[in-house]
Amino acid sequence: MSTLDNNWFTEVFQDQGTAFSLQVKRKLHEEQTSFQKLEVWETETFGNLMVLDGCVMLTSRDNFLYHEMMTHPALFTHRDPKKVVIIGGGDCGTLREVLKHPDVEEAWQVEIDERVTRVSEKYFPELCESNRDPRANFFFGDGIQWVRDQPPGTVDVIIVDSTDPVGAAEGLFALDFYRDCMIALREGGIVVQQSESPLLHTNSIIRDIHSDMKEAGFDHVQTLAFPQPVYPTGWWSCTMGGKDVHTSYFREEDAADRPFVTRYYNEGVHRGALAMPQFMLEALEDPVRPAEG
Repeated sequence: MSTLDNNWFTEVFQDQGTAFSLQVKRKLHEEQTSFQKLEVWETETFGNLMVLDGCVMLTSRDNFLYHEMMTHPALFTHRDPKKVVIIGGGDCGTLREVLKHPDVEEAWQVEIDERVTRVSEKYFPELCESNRDPRANFFFGDGIQWVRDQPPGTVDVIIVDSTDPVGAAEGLFALDFYRDCMIALREGGIVVQQSESPLLHTNSIIRDIHSDMKEAGFDHVQTLAFPQPVYPTGWWSCTMGGKDVHTSYFREEDAADRPFVTRYYNEGVHRGALAMPQFMLEALEDPVRPAEG
């Protein structure tokens, strides 16, 4: 739920008893797409703000934290990623980060709502600067069905850059979807799923992702936490599943020598993010016994 009061946009997380606010100057865009209500605001200190169905999606100022951590840990964990698929990610920021890797030969963005991409091209052009890269491919439609239709063993990395697990995105947090990812991936493939807040969702969403990925056949599952100020609690995560590859190891030398610019990600950040807080370890090692968080 979101409110606007005295030029402050506030997203209220009613069930958690908390909220997040940004001071706004004006509304730049509003429309009801075929799937959701899409708004763009100009804020006082965080640049432009995108909101979907009242929920904050990204801002110009801090989106690099999310996009870099959704992308580079997975691509540097994979031995040699050539074909990368992004499910969701209509703002194109994850696609931009993927295409910074010169060895990636083919990247697909599979987004259900084309309007998110078209509006991003206008109000977040810096995120869309790689959209004309010859390696970039776009499919606007159902990402679950798209993965299911892929020939077995043809994808190296699948990045699930989805909204919260409600509505159309709910099926992206499901055992059947992870099974389809397992089939589509080559040996050594990686799936990475945005996995919400460690503080709020370790005992629910994150634990379920670990369980479902393992049941789908992913031998190693690892959650990496990172800051994300505009999301609930300001602390977010992604969870990687490896198909016959250990997600706790990565090409650290290659990450250190990366031939592109990042603002948050580096080999030290990657290494540190692999260390999960104690309450998460306890909750994920013993899913029956409740733990705080």
